[in-house]
Amino acid sequence: MGCNSSLAMVSILQLCLIIGAPAAGPSKMVRLVPAMYVFGDSTLDVGNNNYLPGPNVPRANTPLNGVDFPGGARATGRFSNGYHVADFIAMRLGLKESPPAYLSLAPRPTALLLSALATGVSYASAGAGILDSTNAGNNIPLSKQVRYMESTKAAMEARVGKAAARLLLSRSFFLFSVGSNDISVFAAAPGDVAALYAKLISGYSAAITDLYGMGARKFGIINVGLLGCVPVARALSATGACNDGLNQLSAGFNDKLRSLMAGLAARLPGLDYSLADNYNLSQVTFANPAASGTYSVPLAAFPWEIRMGYVSIDSACCGSGRMGAESDCLPNSTTCADHDRFVFWDRGHPSQRAGELSAAAYFDGAAGFTAPISFDQLARKIFAGPEDLASYS
Repeated sequence: MGCNSSLAMVSILQLCLIIGAPAAGPSKMVRLVPAMYVFGDSTLDVGNNNYLPGPNVPRANTPLNGVDFPGGARATGRFSNGYHVADFIAMRLGLKESPPAYLSLAPRPTALLLSALATGVSYASAGAGILDSTNAGNNIPLSKQVRYMESTKAAMEARVGKAAARLLLSRSFFLFSVGSNDISVFAAAPGDVAALYAKLISGYSAAITDLYGMGARKFGIINVGLLGCVPVARALSATGACNDGLNQLSAGFNDKLRSLMAGLAARLPGLDYSLADNYNLSQVTFANPAASGTYSVPLAAFPWEIRMGYVSIDSACCGSGRMGAESDCLPNSTTCADHDRFVFWDRGHPSQRAGELSAAAYFDGAAGFTAPISFDQLARKIFAGPEDLASYS
């Protein structure tokens, strides 16, 4: 499809240049997609929960969160010492960072529209689940996140027309990470596991299918990690061991999610996806933390580099009590000496460094951390021609 007059209205995106962009040089990142839209929980939230009322809403809007945020320490709503995985994925796509939180933009329709067209929007909400009942009233559940996207799409269409909006959405990256909270809530009061999986997969399927109907075609899905190995779970064990039962629940869900995505791709023409294996990446990291967390420190006085790995895979860098897991990261919490050498920033969330390494694994496709293609390959996919638009309803 050529760059016709209907696309001129979205020239702000340089959409035609993005679609035909050459490969990046060694020191320059090209814009791989026109926008990124984010759905999920606290691992991706960039501050939506700051705008939700209520004393029980999980928020990361106080120090020491954001202590390493680029440009100056500030709590941004991210459960991290700085950036998190959504930011690093956005950077790999050629964006500055994760797109802004929907609720920060919603009161300003023009700002919401410009963000939706130029970079994308994040609907992710801490505490959210696939099920509306998960931590109900204290987050934006997945189904509501999708409804917010639907209203955003309507505004986009009103501004640039249906064809241009749908083409933009078809080339954009839809990032998901959700399910952890549903599993954690279930584990606290166990019931029928098969019924849980059926409800979760049904809800996930509905979200993907609805977004597909809006024009989405590229889905980057991060599966559920080793929930039983986060500090708050380990701290419940006298030995600090992982909760194997919680990990088994996560693994079972991931198996169902893998089958779901394969089935949707076979059934929905033009749908492409990359399933990132956070579970396996966590296993590899915990098995060899010194190697998994390596990074380089240039020293002017020496012609070589020092490489340092993780020194902790089980404790929170910011927290209190045993394993740093007896409280959230609060202004009066103690912190570890080197934030980059802890896998976990707080009792349930990865550090900035862990988010960076995760994004790199998902894009590079190393050691089978993505299937059937990497995030990079997914981002670079382009549909064959105008016939692709015929499947939009």
